[in-house]
Amino acid sequence: MIIRSLLTQENPFNSTAEIKEWIVRRNREVVVDVKRIPFSEMKSWHSNDDGSISHDSGRFFSIVGIDVQTDYGDVSHWRQPIILQPEVGYLGILTKEINGVLYCLMQAKIEPGNVNCVQISPTLQATKSNYSRVHAGKSPNYLEYFVNARPENIILDQLQSEQGARFLRKRNRNIIIKVDEEVPVLPDFRWMTLGQIKELMHEDNMVNMDTRTVLSGLKISDYITPFDGVNGMSEFGKGMILSSNTNHSLISTRDHLSWLTSLKAKYDLFVNRCPILDMPGWRKTDYEIVRDDEKFFKIIGVNVTISNREVSSWCQPLVQPMQQGLCAFIVKKINGVYHFLVQAKLECGNFDVLELAPTVQCLTGNVDDYPQRPDFVDYVLNAPQSQIRFDTLQSEEGGRFYKEQNRNLIIEVDDSFPTEVPPRYTWMTLRQIYKFLRFNNYMNIQARSLISALSYQ
Repeated sequence: MIIRSLLTQENPFNSTAEIKEWIVRRNREVVVDVKRIPFSEMKSWHSNDDGSISHDSGRFFSIVGIDVQTDYGDVSHWRQPIILQPEVGYLGILTKEINGVLYCLMQAKIEPGNVNCVQISPTLQATKSNYSRVHAGKSPNYLEYFVNARPENIILDQLQSEQGARFLRKRNRNIIIKVDEEVPVLPDFRWMTLGQIKELMHEDNMVNMDTRTVLSGLKISDYITPFDGVNGMSEFGKGMILSSNTNHSLISTRDHLSWLTSLKAKYDLFVNRCPILDMPGWRKTDYEIVRDDEKFFKIIGVNVTISNREVSSWCQPLVQPMQQGLCAFIVKKINGVYHFLVQAKLECGNFDVLELAPTVQCLTGNVDDYPQRPDFVDYVLNAPQSQIRFDTLQSEEGGRFYKEQNRNLIIEVDDSFPTEVPPRYTWMTLRQIYKFLRFNNYMNIQARSLISALSYQ
């Protein structure tokens, strides 16, 4: 059922071309107006004496200042603004088996910070404040299916982290449920196969971050017998299935756990609240909270009008990046099995000091501005086309970030690439990655986004 969905792009409800045209059409039809405004004009928001920004209800999220001290990396102390959103939201995909194929009910959703306004989103994408109707708007569509889901309906259910450099210890509930009853398909929703969603991930900024993080937890090899003779699967796809099934790895999972635990014990991370008005190197103006050198990111205020949302008009702060970012996995066959080069990365908003991240992760800021040039970044940026297995621009979450996109790459290297790597890096099979994905706060959202993009066709 799931593997057929993964390898199926034939959809009697909507062809892939029709889905693309639908997204283009919705971008034309839905009225979206996002205007920069002063913080003082953000209705229902207020600035506090320390410069932080909060919603009048005390809910949704806040922009606060933090003081960070660590002995990881080349910068040991800094202050910055960050999003404080302690609520756990829903990122949910509703599925149904039709004629032996699993279909996902996906939404054409507009977020104020999206690069192209409309992107393919989960069935349900809502903060607790949204579905508790703090904004006095309508209840999110299909919420009842997830709230009332029984254990036998649930395919996947995980708490997963958000961007550790942008959110302070933020998590969402990533959930996939399967129902048997008839499901009404509302105007901004369409049934899609997993294969179609994977294909659409090859389009720039087509499939949103929330869809990618939910689907990353779906271990395809759990639903397939040995792949010999499976039609429609590429050699790279077969290699990924082998990597997700095999017990043959360069380093054991036990040793990976010991490696990660030792690094967490080695490095300290102390994060405390501080006034936004007392952050050296930053300034707050009427319109933005920005670094003096105008690098990395800034906080802006916007007034939003979107014609088809639960609330059609509102104000809010957004995080605006200053440059495009880069996220890349290097993969290599070691003893005939694909391994991913994974790094243990500290970010100030992490729950537990370090999370597993892609080989290269530079979210904003030119890599030349980093105190030390990131490992492997030059290899990734100069990789020949023959080694590139995936290369698209992918957006970050448009509900909190303003037009932030990262170049996402998966690069296959040959035997000439060294197996010996720096201490904060390790080689993992896909099977081992999925083991870590089953639990909270191990694999960061950038790594999950790339894993979701793995194509088997």
